[in-house]
Amino acid sequence: MATEEPITLPTSEDEWRVRLTPAEFRVLRQAGTEPAFSGEYVNTKTEGVYQCRACGAQLYPSDTKFDSHCGWPSFDDAIPGAVKEIDDYSHGMVRTEIRCARCDSHLGHVFRGEMMTEKNTRHCVNSLSIKLDPAQAG
Repeated sequence: MATEEPITLPTSEDEWRVRLTPAEFRVLRQAGTEPAFSGEYVNTKTEGVYQCRACGAQLYPSDTKFDSHCGWPSFDDAIPGAVKEIDDYSHGMVRTEIRCARCDSHLGHVFRGEMMTEKNTRHCVNSLSIKLDPAQAG
């Protein structure tokens, strides 16, 4: 993976609101969820590296993406140290939220024990949380 250039991150939610579109802000900064099967990366097979849409941190190599048929892009592994996990007790259930380790933006949730891949892990990620860099392929 290429070395990432240092960036200046916003220090307030108002600064994030200026940097992101309203839909991106709702998902990335307010832990929203885009509608199932609506995101641009649900069915993408292009090689490259998926980055955090908020800060550009590299999160997922495309070879970890798989078809889960859940309505959101799914990955069975993240770049080590790129994603942090947080217990999520919202909506009357217990889940594990995943966030960008660099900027603390919401990505989605991680599920284990579904037997969809050999790693038995599914990072269910909003397309609005990520951006594919095909130049990083290979």
